[in-house]
Amino acid sequence: MIRIRQSTPADGERAVQIWCDAVDATHDFLTVGDRAAIETEVRSFLPAAPLWLAVDTDDQPVGFMLLDGSSMEALFIDPAHRGTGVGRALVAHALERHSVLTTEVNEQNGQAVGFYERLGFVPVGRSELDGQGRAYPLIHLRFGSQI
Repeated sequence: MIRIRQSTPADGERAVQIWCDAVDATHDFLTVGDRAAIETEVRSFLPAAPLWLAVDTDDQPVGFMLLDGSSMEALFIDPAHRGTGVGRALVAHALERHSVLTTEVNEQNGQAVGFYERLGFVPVGRSELDGQGRAYPLIHLRFGSQI
């Protein structure tokens, strides 16, 4: 059974590991150099970020989400737990707090695009570059009645 809780400083390294494993499983479009640069950025902020964690029955994190108000800035699931409802549980948790939710997804990450569409998110825009100015297009998505 999955439970959602807030992260603590002790969860930082596990969150980074989930990020690394999830990106390696789904972001094959990244260049080796960009993958390494992004990991360096992630390691500098993720351990201290206020995350919502999906944890297993042993309280071990298997996924995480970063919310900034009604914007879901990150959602990453340990590849060993993909397809088990972890991502859905985290999104449901966010929707309990915000009836309208926005997020961005790499256009090349077809699995993530499909996941969000299956949950009812709709595209509301597109950017040619990611948030750091790299040439990885983003799809801007929104869930909620004010689409």
